Amino acid sequence: MTRGESERVVASNRKARHEYEVLETVEAGIELKGPEVKSVRAGHVSFQDAHARVERGQIWLYSLHISPYEQANRFNVDPVRPRRLLLNKPEIHRLAAKVEEKGLTLVPLDVHFTRGYAKVLLAVGRGKKLHDKREALKQREQDREARRAVGAR
Repeated sequence: MTRGESERVVASNRKARHEYEVLETVEAGIELKGPEVKSVRAGHVSFQDAHARVERGQIWLYSLHISPYEQANRFNVDPVRPRRLLLNKPEIHRLAAKVEEKGLTLVPLDVHFTRGYAKVLLAVGRGKKLHDKREALKQREQDREARRAVGAR
């Protein structure tokens, strides 16, 4: 999927690509209450330990913290409540089959707005081991050095 002009990234899960090897990505809508949408638009989103699970034929997003919207006072909801992700049935079944594999999980990569609708970029990922993380850091550093050397010439 390419990012168009009508798409605006609100928040990114920067640790996800470091902690997980991303195998596939899917864009899903989020079921939000009214004040939550305003809070997301303002960028008050935290991905601390956020993950998704398939339960009873639906995909739920857990531990995504959306701060309460100040002006909504009594209409605010629990900031870390489970939120349903909106996907069609074949996509849910396909993701459920992939997650059943050993070591695969659903991780949110970012929250963005596409044509006015809040969306989550969801990744099917495999957790990296410590030596994999070190290898990725080493590779990134080598690439940076190479770009620096080419730029200096």
